[in-house]
This record gives sequence, structure tokens and C-alpha cells, in this order.
Amino acid sequence: MRTILLTLTLCAISYSADDQQIIAAEKSWAAAVVAKDFARLDAMLTPDLIYAHSTGIIDDKTQYLEKMRAGKQNYAGIEHKSTTVRFHADAAIAHSQIRMHGTNVAGPFNDQLMMMHVWVKSKGKWLLAAHQTTKLP
Repeated sequence: MRTILLTLTLCAISYSADDQQIIAAEKSWAAAVVAKDFARLDAMLTPDLIYAHSTGIIDDKTQYLEKMRAGKQNYAGIEHKSTTVRFHADAAIAHSQIRMHGTNVAGPFNDQLMMMHVWVKSKGKWLLAAHQTTKLP
């Protein structure tokens, strides 16, 4: 059974309507990744996506989706523990503390991570342009 848990903060924070759009995009991304909903993922990623894994491996959109389709990168769960959102014109930066677990070519992983997503607004829709994670102790 795959679990999708998105807990955005451990304390009471009031999010603006704009923040809530990015929080919703984060939830949608996590749900699509865990569900292996490739059509949904493809639609929410920019063509020039930069996807930097915590291992230091960097994929473009095609490589990232192909690894998932081939079963080389499987996410059993993505749990957001906290998220901070900052806006810059038609871009938003989401900085989160997360737990991500699953399997990849190296075997099982269960990582506590710091994650940064760069979302860009295109034709009224938020698209993921960049992903970067760093392992936490």
C-alpha cells in the first residue's frame, strides 16, 4: 500500500491564497509521484526540468520520467513535514522538510530531506521547473 501524507506545518501558520496554490501543487506532485501517474506528472513538469536527487544525480524531464516508468525510481511515500513558500514575479520557491521513501537502483531508501522546488506560472498554471533535495542527518 502506498501512503501519501502531506503535513505542511507542525505549528499554526496562516497561508495566503497564493501560498495555498503552491501547497496544492506540492500535494499534487507528491500524489502523482507515488501513484506513478505519468500523464499527470508530464503535464505538471516544465519541458526543461532540472531534477537534482539527493545522491547528486541530475535528471532532465525525460530521464526522470523514464527512470520511474522503468521501475528504477519508485516512491512509496512522500511526507511533507513543513513548507515555506516565497514568490518572485511568476515564480514560486517552495522549501520543505520531507520524508521520502521507496527504492532505486541502489536499493531501498528512507530519507529525511530538505527539498526545494521552483514553480513557474505558465498560461495560468503552476509547473515544476526545478527540484533539489539534500539529505538531513
